[in-house]
Amino acid sequence: MARTSFGAMVLKDGNSEKSLELFLSIGLDERTASNTINNNKVTSNLTAVIHEAAVTDGCDRTTGNLLYSVATKYPANALVHRPTLLKYIVTSKIKTPAQLEAAFSFFANTGSEDFKLNEFEEACGVGIEVSPEDIEKAVNKIFKENNKTILEQRYRTNVGELFGHVRKSLPWADPKIVKKLIDEKMFELLGERTAADNEKPTKKKEKKEKPAKVEEKKTVVEATPEPSEEELNPYTIFPQPEQNFMVHTEVFFSDGSILRCSNTKEVLDKHLKVTGGKVYTRFPPEPNGYLHIGHAKAMFVDFGLAKERGGCCYLRYDDTNPEAEKEEYINHIEEIVNWMGWEPFKITYTSDYFQELYDLAVELIRRGHAYVDHQTAEEIKEYREKKMNSPWRDRPIEESLKLFDEMRRGMIEEGKATLRMKQDMQSDNFNMYDLIAYRIKFAPHPKAGDKWCIYPSYDYAHCTVDSLENITHSLCTLEFETRRASYYWLLHSLSLYMPYVWEYSRLNVTNTVMSKRKLNYIVTNKYVDGWDDPRLLTLAGLRRRGVTSTAINAFVRGIGITRSDGSMIHVSRLEHHIREELNKTAPRTMVVLNPLKVVITNLESDKIIELDAKRWPDAQNDDPSAFYKVPFSRVVYIDQSDFRMKDSKDYYGLAPGKSVLLRYAFPIKCTNVVYADDNETVREIHAEYDPGKKSKPKGVLHWVAESSPGKEPIKVEVRLFEKLFNSENPAELNDDWLTDINPNSKVVISGAYAVSTLKDAAVGDRFQFERLGYYAVDKDSEPENLVFNRTVTLRDSYGKGGK
Repeated sequence: MARTSFGAMVLKDGNSEKSLELFLSIGLDERTASNTINNNKVTSNLTAVIHEAAVTDGCDRTTGNLLYSVATKYPANALVHRPTLLKYIVTSKIKTPAQLEAAFSFFANTGSEDFKLNEFEEACGVGIEVSPEDIEKAVNKIFKENNKTILEQRYRTNVGELFGHVRKSLPWADPKIVKKLIDEKMFELLGERTAADNEKPTKKKEKKEKPAKVEEKKTVVEATPEPSEEELNPYTIFPQPEQNFMVHTEVFFSDGSILRCSNTKEVLDKHLKVTGGKVYTRFPPEPNGYLHIGHAKAMFVDFGLAKERGGCCYLRYDDTNPEAEKEEYINHIEEIVNWMGWEPFKITYTSDYFQELYDLAVELIRRGHAYVDHQTAEEIKEYREKKMNSPWRDRPIEESLKLFDEMRRGMIEEGKATLRMKQDMQSDNFNMYDLIAYRIKFAPHPKAGDKWCIYPSYDYAHCTVDSLENITHSLCTLEFETRRASYYWLLHSLSLYMPYVWEYSRLNVTNTVMSKRKLNYIVTNKYVDGWDDPRLLTLAGLRRRGVTSTAINAFVRGIGITRSDGSMIHVSRLEHHIREELNKTAPRTMVVLNPLKVVITNLESDKIIELDAKRWPDAQNDDPSAFYKVPFSRVVYIDQSDFRMKDSKDYYGLAPGKSVLLRYAFPIKCTNVVYADDNETVREIHAEYDPGKKSKPKGVLHWVAESSPGKEPIKVEVRLFEKLFNSENPAELNDDWLTDINPNSKVVISGAYAVSTLKDAAVGDRFQFERLGYYAVDKDSEPENLVFNRTVTLRDSYGKGGK
């Protein structure tokens, strides 16, 4: 009973308020503390750590966060050394995350063996104080060594490399101070970021890639990058298949016994013989809706690990519910997986294994680990809440075998019987409360037809199919962590091979909902225009909006695959990666959203001047493919927002008597304003152009002109999308979440004008509308009516407060 931890006792007694109070006392924020008490294992570990560290009366937030990391990340093979580490933390000898990570690494390699304190202290930088002055000196030194290159590259300089150089010389420096000083130094040296800093790098850089002189190798740009190990390979945290004999988890029972789940040598050898020692993973979506950006992270983990290790990844449809699956969803999933750049080793369905699963269920009954139950769903819920055994729990094995066979043959009515696993109704883990293995459903299956009228549950099928497919790494999100005990209990009870289970934080992005139930609701009830509505963070919606799969994968890789609490990621971080790619790949063009007519009075009415406009900001004059032709005529159109009657110092648009430069064309000066009949609305502007370009106005405007006298530019529809929900986390609003939908999340502009070269744009083509943002051609387009979706604006807020 010694293993029944403090946290488990707190939950068992129902004193979750005491746990919350304890966790808040060590400086955890309310969300982290609340999430923790909902997880028995973490509650147990953290409560034990707090008592072990003797800080039950509270401590500062820095110490508390380190203790939380110990509770969630400490290497299990070195528990005997944990008290030593805690003493170093509470006495502030170890006080930074970098020191703590070094300690974890040291103890993971030490295991339960003895170690020398001086070696431990040296490995963790104990006693080494790095002052802000020391950091400033190191930063100044790096900038001095690389001054010339930084001035050349400006904000294209790889700041990560500068950071790496400082951390290499001062490994125990506070990373926040390092980053702050580097940013300040960059600004001091370069000033405000200019538009040119965001443009595509010039091709001249190729000349610099010729064999460099020895002394040039000292520059930051020529130096070998020094990213972290996880940045280089985020999959290093996962063990090799041949290590799958170690204890994966411990299942605690209410009688004080402990099940240490691991593979025997014989079982593992048999598995390795089948797989050849390769990594086998699976991406197991349920075909009951469209995939969203959270699934992009799952794909990155599942397919990415298999690819990195030269292994195999199944695309497995979890089709255990015959009433929820649709062919539409199945086809969509396969298409999106391919679009995201992943190639399944094999496509399988849980229904492929219905016979094997049934046979294993019979074996489970024979071994005394399952029984047929006649409780209703409401009764099962009530008994689980009261931790009471079902009246049919101890029925004879032969009786359960006979009834289960009758269930299979359709002799028992739907809802009158289930097959339940005989687990532990007194456990501290509710996922061990005799979970249901099979239900009766008189519904044909989309793939299996009408062969079955009983269907396995997720809790029963998921782990058994993992084992049947010889999965080496069963990877899922943290909310499934409490199911780990049931997962291993079932495989152990059937003497099956056990994969390595590892949970990672789920991906939560602001201003949207990820729940398939909620997504299905707003799609079905027409709050949005289908599963691929560009306002949704479904992968189909993102693709339709103009987002590329490579930008999504870059975003996911940047977040990492750690076991953090899955805090909310600001959508600006995703938008940052989208801009980074489109800035390099989307050709420039000009579109005026809300046209305002400008008559050039000193240009002949029949004169057309053909000008060169750049598809790319760094276009070289000897590359004709980098330019497109635009006509400049007597009638041009600018955006209404670029004209005002009253000028001001900070305004760079057009005003009466003021000049602006029309991009790629000429300066124009407003000479007259013509009003509509209401004497308020500006109908058109008269202006004179400067053919010699002698004037040098500061303001530069985009524009579109008539291609011939009286012929309007091509008219296009532009859809401007904003965040679908006003709140960063609409899920927190509970039943009021629908009231948070942003009524202005979609604005349609039907009368925009575009340059004539856009008339041949095809669905999916992406462009940068100069000064406006990035846009993609929508599937609703027709030959004479192009529709563009705004993918993202030009402004990037991620570096200025995005999280």
